[in-house]
Amino acid sequence: MPDIDIDFADRSVLLDKIEHRVAKLDTGKKHNTGVYVTECPHNPVDNLSTIDYKTAEDRGYFKLDFLNVTIYNDVKGEAHLQQLMHKEPQWQLLEHDDFTNLLFHVSGHGEILRTLQPDSIEKLAAVLAIIRPAKRYLLNKDWQTILKKFGLSQKTIAITLKKHTLLHMQPVL
Repeated sequence: MPDIDIDFADRSVLLDKIEHRVAKLDTGKKHNTGVYVTECPHNPVDNLSTIDYKTAEDRGYFKLDFLNVTIYNDVKGEAHLQQLMHKEPQWQLLEHDDFTNLLFHVSGHGEILRTLQPDSIEKLAAVLAIIRPAKRYLLNKDWQTILKKFGLSQKTIAITLKKHTLLHMQPVL
């Protein structure tokens, strides 16, 4: 099953409005972001699934990861978002763990960032895939090979990111 992540400025706004079950890790602890929006075996007292999320997936239960992405709190509106989208990032900051460990998705992956040294949104998108085990084999390839493997183009990435960002800026009713 695909891993579905949905970003929110504050996931609790949605979770307060929908019936859900909290996913459980194989350690027995609560999954930080995973929920089931369909019925699954759970403890009615704490709403925690009684089976870990890997077992649940094997049994056909579908988990969603509702993520808090607090960076959205700093975007003041559409005009500010447009301004940010047209500002060139300081890519060299991605070479420093004290910076990258503060960033969602790349925290703890400083060595990969230093190896690949992304200098565009397109390359950063590829890095996010290479962080995952299934694409890790691309780590020591050149950028031409990596980008060709993903079929990435600057225009495709820009359109996708814009739609993704605008989708997440919409308020939850």
